[in-house]
Amino acid sequence: MHLHFTDRLFGNTPREAADRVVEMAARRPITVTLHDLPQPSDGPDRMINRAAAYRRVADAVDALVCNSSHEAALLREFCRPTTAAEPEVIPLPVIRHLNPGQDHRQDIKAVAILGYFYPGKGHAEIVEAVAEARVIQPRLTDDLTVMALGAPSKGHESDAVTMVAYAKSKAISLAITGFLTETTLADHCRRIAVPAAAHQHVSASGSVNSWIGYGRRPLVPDTRYFREMDQLRPGCLTLYCPSDLPDALLQGLRHPASTWTAGQISLGPDLGEVAGRYLAFWSAVFG
Repeated sequence: MHLHFTDRLFGNTPREAADRVVEMAARRPITVTLHDLPQPSDGPDRMINRAAAYRRVADAVDALVCNSSHEAALLREFCRPTTAAEPEVIPLPVIRHLNPGQDHRQDIKAVAILGYFYPGKGHAEIVEAVAEARVIQPRLTDDLTVMALGAPSKGHESDAVTMVAYAKSKAISLAITGFLTETTLADHCRRIAVPAAAHQHVSASGSVNSWIGYGRRPLVPDTRYFREMDQLRPGCLTLYCPSDLPDALLQGLRHPASTWTAGQISLGPDLGEVAGRYLAFWSAVFG
């Protein structure tokens, strides 16, 4: 059995989630891909509880996968499993949704964040950066808005309402679209002006890979994880220092082509390559 583990999927508490996986591992061979690795941004108590759970899972199963070297480092730094085996690093795949050369119609003047809405995903930082950009270049940004392409994550509906009110207090329009069909999402991803992923505590990001799959080159903060992804897929990301986000947004507005990846640029590993890496991993673990 192979599990994709994050504690909230397997129990009401980190301890309960670990109990469940440890019980399964006692009955059959199990490998695990770890997601949402504990880190200090969880808060002291929550991080300690989550780290203990991840350590128990890591020590109970036959072998581990992380989706980035950054996450493998988080495992060593904060979970400290007793197992000596290093996790296999297999990146998340990018699935190409937009054909090279397809029409780049950027007629929605908005900075957009893709995926579920939840605190810490960068919506506040984008709102603040747009407000600052308006002061720097009012004529370029007078009608610039912010969009959240997706619905609030379960339990964070009230946070979404609060964020809309916060944006309004800054004289910024923030639209949260709710669930989008694949067709509608593709249309929005092609039409918005500047794609962004201003995550504050990212460990791995499927939403960034979705931007790339739609042909866009999102703005991302200069962190250990995104530097790793920039090396993995050169030309697919634009890294910025947090204090420079307003200028980065303005650059995207002035130079729309900079928000798209080049025509035939490699987006690998794709889904088939990732599947092949998992097959090789299981073969090495189990023979």
